[in-house]
Amino acid sequence: MEYTTWIYILVIIIVVSAIFKFTNVLSYTIIKNKILKSRKWDLNICCGKTDGGGINADIIKHKEVEKFLLLESVYNIPFEDDSLDYVISSHTVEHIDDPQAFYVELKRIGGNITILVPPLWDITAAFNFLEHKWVFLTFKTRHTELPKFVKLPLSGWYQRKFGQKIKA
Repeated sequence: MEYTTWIYILVIIIVVSAIFKFTNVLSYTIIKNKILKSRKWDLNICCGKTDGGGINADIIKHKEVEKFLLLESVYNIPFEDDSLDYVISSHTVEHIDDPQAFYVELKRIGGNITILVPPLWDITAAFNFLEHKWVFLTFKTRHTELPKFVKLPLSGWYQRKFGQKIKA
């Protein structure tokens, strides 16, 4: 191939990579932070290092977060039925074994549920089989109902062989 052809290929790779990076930052940082800051959340479940203003809960202890509750399971959350008004789960449901059971548990404890998932336009997140188990069939990030989802191809094989790579 000619030198100029290699330059064009390189430019295309750089542009596509920049678009993928931008969509990921938009989905996981900009939109997520805007929604988190839009109100005080009674429960920020699987909070990672984010503070929702109320109780922040996760299955891993995070020192950076105030009012923290360590959970044993996301399928048995230690709150009474309908005891919380506003519950947010940000970029969690794509990682877990049973999204429907998790959603049922959220509905049991909270009146207003907000679920953030990687939208299909965020290709690097939506199809990240290293970390995620499910792909959600939606172009929106924010949902009040569990969006339709399917098993993420290659995720089961990869995660059985190498483990689920999660960055919290």
